[in-house]
Amino acid sequence: MTEFLRFLSSNWPELLTLTREHIFLVFISTGFAVLFGVPLGVLLTRVRSLQTPVLGFANIMQTVPSLALFGLLIPIPFIGGIGARTAIIALALYALLPVIRNTVTGILGIDPKTKEAAIALGMTEWQRLKIVELPLAMPVMLTGIRVAVVISVGVATVAAAVGAGGLGTYIFRGLRQNDNNLLIAGALASALLALICDFALGQFEKSYAIGERKHAGRRRFIAAGVAAALAIVVGLGFISNFRSDISKNTLETGIEKKDQKTVVVGSKDFTESVILAEILAQMLEKEGVAVTRQFELGGNIAHESLLSSKIDVYPEYTGTAYTAILKHVPITDAQTVYDQTKAEYAENFKLDVSPSLGFSNDFAILVRGEVARQSNLKTISDAVPLAKNWQAGFGQDFMSRADGYAGFSKAYGFSFSKQPREMDLSLTVRALAGKQLDIIAGNSTDGLIAALDLFQLEDDKHFFPPYQAVFISRLEVSETLRATLSKLKNAISTDEMRKMNYEVDGNKRTPKEVAAEWLAKQ
Repeated sequence: MTEFLRFLSSNWPELLTLTREHIFLVFISTGFAVLFGVPLGVLLTRVRSLQTPVLGFANIMQTVPSLALFGLLIPIPFIGGIGARTAIIALALYALLPVIRNTVTGILGIDPKTKEAAIALGMTEWQRLKIVELPLAMPVMLTGIRVAVVISVGVATVAAAVGAGGLGTYIFRGLRQNDNNLLIAGALASALLALICDFALGQFEKSYAIGERKHAGRRRFIAAGVAAALAIVVGLGFISNFRSDISKNTLETGIEKKDQKTVVVGSKDFTESVILAEILAQMLEKEGVAVTRQFELGGNIAHESLLSSKIDVYPEYTGTAYTAILKHVPITDAQTVYDQTKAEYAENFKLDVSPSLGFSNDFAILVRGEVARQSNLKTISDAVPLAKNWQAGFGQDFMSRADGYAGFSKAYGFSFSKQPREMDLSLTVRALAGKQLDIIAGNSTDGLIAALDLFQLEDDKHFFPPYQAVFISRLEVSETLRATLSKLKNAISTDEMRKMNYEVDGNKRTPKEVAAEWLAKQ
């Protein structure tokens, strides 16, 4: 507890910033859901034939995994991409169902006699809706909005995977770095935010209860408070976005005209990728180039963002590009993999593959250090006889790739008594160290290998293809960026990369600090 309190004390400003970003995402997305959902709900009460398809669509949106939805939205023109816009659209789609359904339920649940009385008084349909139906349905509608907000608070944590910020940044970072303080801070702040929103909207809902006239003043007070809070959140969000837009278009003096644009540097959602991206970003800034960072993009989002020009460059690995993107059968010759990847990326995607950074981050088959020492394990083949009593766990990426589990287990003749658990890569490391798993596939330069006393088994049959670290960029990038990338050719050794990863994952330093320290030594 003391350690966690020290963490909060030193990271309070960043936590507040992430909380503000989270609130902005939630309230703007819910606002859009209400803006479109309430009129749509009213329409469904008038045109009953539309209820099945519309509510069916809203139900489908609820079942689509959030990360998948974010990924699907990225390539869509005008509404997709990375950052807050994509997250807001996705969250609004998730919030539609409770808003629409409760609007329909609230209006259709009004006593028919009340509607007949309104008709008898000569009210028009608009008057009945405004004076009778919406006020009477309001408590039920507010319940739907309340549910939508709470759902959005939870789902918004995934928005960090598309560079939208929010409290999910701490959660993803904590999983990646095996840092419980980050995990607890992100999860606790998100949970508290959900509880606060639920309580506040619950009180707001109660104030609209039928027959509680004595709360009219209180209702107006709460409404004014909610409106003011929302205005502040929206204002801060727009100010932040405005400043970001300004920075993206700021021209630095002394830069060639063709370089007078912000370079958007992206990264994947693991430590090494963030460090490499930060190194490049700082090098560009020293050259006077304005840089926008879009780090910690999950899955293949970095690749898709590059194709859609949402980012300009990001770190990648030749083996990943060769097998996962280009869909080739794995081969072991490093130069062939590099040459073919570079040629096909230029031809198929109009993307450029930089020279190798000097190290490879290969798949690493890991066991606990104590197990390796007790059983005298050196190679992957040494572990095969023990596998029948082991529980394996592999990341989703490893389980689905041609150079992953299927080919690996066949090449070595592994036979596990239990089906390997397919789970998040960051969690496999934690589960191995916690003795919940016995063997996993990690990364050879992972700083947690040393930090958690894990042992990498030698790939004695040379199954895994080479994974040379490179940068992928669009062919039309500026000469300054291309020149900067050339400076990183063979600049980072495997040992240096492992040490930098350890500084972040083991010693809990920031990628920015570690990158700056490495650059200072060059």
